[in-house]
Amino acid sequence: MGGYFGVVSKTDCVADLYYGTDYHSHLGTRRGGLAVHDGTACQRYIHDISNAQFRSKFEFDVMKLKGRMGIGVISDTEDQPLMIGSHLGNYAIVTVGRIANTAELVKKAFGLRSAHFSEMSGGEINPTELVALYINQGATFAEGIQIAQEAIEGSCSLLLLTDEGVYAARDKLGRTPIVIGHKPGAYAVTLESCAFPNLGYETVRELGPGEIVRLTAEGFDVLALAGHRSQICAFLWVYYGYPASTYEGINTEAARYRSGAALARRDSTPVDVVAGIPDSGTGHAMGYAQEKHIPFRRPFVKYTPTWSRSFMPQDQPTRELVARMKIIPVRELIQGQRLLFCEDSIVRGTQLRDTVQRIFDYGAREVHMRPACPPLIHGCKFLNFSRSKSELDLAGRRAIKELEGHDGAPPAAYAQPDTPQCKAMVERIRQRLGLTTLQYQQLDDLVGAIGLPKEKLCTYCWDGQE
Repeated sequence: MGGYFGVVSKTDCVADLYYGTDYHSHLGTRRGGLAVHDGTACQRYIHDISNAQFRSKFEFDVMKLKGRMGIGVISDTEDQPLMIGSHLGNYAIVTVGRIANTAELVKKAFGLRSAHFSEMSGGEINPTELVALYINQGATFAEGIQIAQEAIEGSCSLLLLTDEGVYAARDKLGRTPIVIGHKPGAYAVTLESCAFPNLGYETVRELGPGEIVRLTAEGFDVLALAGHRSQICAFLWVYYGYPASTYEGINTEAARYRSGAALARRDSTPVDVVAGIPDSGTGHAMGYAQEKHIPFRRPFVKYTPTWSRSFMPQDQPTRELVARMKIIPVRELIQGQRLLFCEDSIVRGTQLRDTVQRIFDYGAREVHMRPACPPLIHGCKFLNFSRSKSELDLAGRRAIKELEGHDGAPPAAYAQPDTPQCKAMVERIRQRLGLTTLQYQQLDDLVGAIGLPKEKLCTYCWDGQE
């Protein structure tokens, strides 16, 4: 994934840009970047943040930056912002999303003969550079953004820093949010609305699917109207959205409380304590405990001073080691207890299996798991929120392969909670994880907890419906 923040101010904007971008640290782990326009030209800094927090890498850079307009990004993929020179003028660009038809777009671009790309490691094409090339085909920035959006399969929300202001464009089906904020003398735009309160901004409104605006210090102009169809990622409310953020008027933490309550209403398992796998399982667990009137406890505590949420290496063995180092068990709250844990989801299950074994090693009588969403059986086609390289990395998909004897497309019955196929899949996952019981959230209950009509949500990773 990734996140961004942009600001246009009547005074220097660097402090707001620095802290506003930092509020997206939970969305990316590899690169951070800032670009500021000083009225004449852009200054830019990009750093590797895979082994350090964003703030520490940029704290000296911000002292050198001056300007009234800027954009920042934290990314799980390529270097950003990019500095682009074109017939439209010089600009900086950041993007968030996933381009599924990169090869096709590159082939078309080479048909222009004059097109070229800077090679990334591994011979890959920087997707943000590809988006910029299509933007440059327009007679205006707004027209170019629309050309790029129409060409892209997948999703792409973006910010442009230009001489005339900051352009913000939400992807055409609204899979990721963009929120506009205002305070006296400044306008800002962000993916996470939690970036606004402590910087003094009030939320003005969200962009609609495909909407394009240009921000100045005086306000914003709508350059392309929003479309009517929405497919916002439901996983925002389950996992990767920040608890203090609100999307489509629905707060993340409140939705997680409702999700946990929905899990509790379908469960009759006798337990002593309810807990959340920190951090993202905590809200779901609190909702469950409140609904059931069962004590909420923290038998595992996350160590955040040096193992921040933003630090998560790319290779799996190191990821598993870091995940273990970050979570510290509390024996006194585990020993002799029947524990029920809420988790945001089960993706691969490798880290969770180790966690479950540690809980038993510390003396738990029983360990029950309640994921806040249905089994993940399809890899995300539209966003890069998962680092899985193959759908067979998914615990659900791996269980289906074992049950079906092949790795083809899973039958639709596995996405229906009451079918024998789904029950067999869940039992296979339970056995692999070593749990006493395993019960997933049902999709209808999750949709109800979020509070939007299902047709406005993307639920592809659970039911395969686009």
